[in-house]
Amino acid sequence: MPYKDPEKKKEYDREYRLKNLEKIKEYEREYRKTPSGKKSNAIRKWRHRGIIFYDYDLLYDIYTHTTHCDECECLLNQCDRSRKCVDHDHSITDDENVRNILCMRCNIERG
Repeated sequence: MPYKDPEKKKEYDREYRLKNLEKIKEYEREYRKTPSGKKSNAIRKWRHRGIIFYDYDLLYDIYTHTTHCDECECLLNQCDRSRKCVDHDHSITDDENVRNILCMRCNIERG
């Protein structure tokens, strides 16, 4: 139901979310399993962690197509020590700070 008054719209949206919380959560869980959901979730996490890149779509493509660590050349997979990581410089906060796609071991060693 559209409202012209922003306060009434906020109240309506809040009530709708409370009433349909389980449906919304289920939809969000299912969405995260889709390719576009996985992509948006990864980009959201990178931004939250302070990763800055001029084109996050390009970074996601690079990330998904990288099969070997840029440092030690080990095969990357989803297990603990050979899991993919986007290595970035934490001291750079106002410009691109992505360095490489590394395995967890190399990312920890690099600090």
